[in-house]
Amino acid sequence: MLPYIENRTVVHFDLDTFFVAVERLKNSELNGLPIIVGGMSDRGVVAGCSYEARTFGVHSAMPMRMARSLCPDAIVIRGDMEQYTRYSNLVTDIIAEESPIYEKASIDEHYIDITGMDKFFGSLKWSHELRERIIRESGLPISFGLSVNKTISKIATGQAKPNGELQVVAPLVHEFLDPLSIAKIPGIGDKTYRLLRSMGIAYIQTLRQMPVEMVEQVLGKNGIIIWKKSNGIDHSAVEPYSERKSISSETTFEQDTINIPMINDILLKMVEKLSFQLRSKKKLTSCVTVKVRYANFDTHTLQHRIPYTAFDHVLLPVVRSLFDRLYSRRMLIRLIGIKFSHLVSGVQQINMFDDEPETISLYQAMDRIRNRFGVKAITRAAAIGHNEDEDNPNLFKV
Repeated sequence: MLPYIENRTVVHFDLDTFFVAVERLKNSELNGLPIIVGGMSDRGVVAGCSYEARTFGVHSAMPMRMARSLCPDAIVIRGDMEQYTRYSNLVTDIIAEESPIYEKASIDEHYIDITGMDKFFGSLKWSHELRERIIRESGLPISFGLSVNKTISKIATGQAKPNGELQVVAPLVHEFLDPLSIAKIPGIGDKTYRLLRSMGIAYIQTLRQMPVEMVEQVLGKNGIIIWKKSNGIDHSAVEPYSERKSISSETTFEQDTINIPMINDILLKMVEKLSFQLRSKKKLTSCVTVKVRYANFDTHTLQHRIPYTAFDHVLLPVVRSLFDRLYSRRMLIRLIGIKFSHLVSGVQQINMFDDEPETISLYQAMDRIRNRFGVKAITRAAAIGHNEDEDNPNLFKV
């Protein structure tokens, strides 16, 4: 056992070219062709692409104009988050049924802690059979990496792709990591990568052998985390996934009311604030719940599942529709509440699929203002003048 390497067993599953794979399930004629999923206009962005398109230099987050130029024969498909959410949930349901402890890290990847499985079944065999079941029941290609912690298993998954499996046992962790590019380390973004490359650091082995104090001096506190990962050290736990994880807000009125226009305006303000919190924390929701408490303290809730999102203009109509269905008794209302649940990590994909980049630019501009001047610095005109008395507002709960 290498120093500091834990005696855990963690498997990381990642759906290969997820968006493209779903599109190919819908249309088998796309198999083997260069596919780009994203906004259809030249000002759109690539959300995902097939391996055939990647050979031309196309990659995610690339401007669509550039992608079309690099691969003019590619078939461009506008994304469908409703379909992707459905398949994501299907895979999660399979993993939940089989796994002791799992974490849904994003729409297309999961971590599973199977420490101790070797005593009863065999970690590699168990992971292989789970992968086979996912492929069989979903029709989607999926890869996994199996190792001693989340970092090594995630890197191993990347090396196993496409549609493969890779186990890295504890004694071979350094041997596995050393020849890889520093870009393979989770958490190294473009800016950090360029900085390290300017220092002549290209491979994980070089970074691993540097004094940790030097890495910290260059990269700050985050440098310690990156250095540890380069040494195969990652003590972070697989966080059990819970559908109860949510972000919520409630408003109790000073006087019971049936002023529906005012209530709709307050619902708007609550949606704005919660959506901003989702985007700030890089979270997406797929379930909306609205609560109404009447003057006699009767409390009623309704919820609705939706494609993963973090944007006001998608969530607000759902909230208002649920409220309209709830408020059928025409009684005075004491409290209203909103909860966004079934959260996963991820960046909203609407910017990849929407043909109106002005919408995305507007959200980005509003979020910059809120980050600089506070959440109340900018809002829609309808929400001005209404203040909520919130109980535990904007709090992530487990």
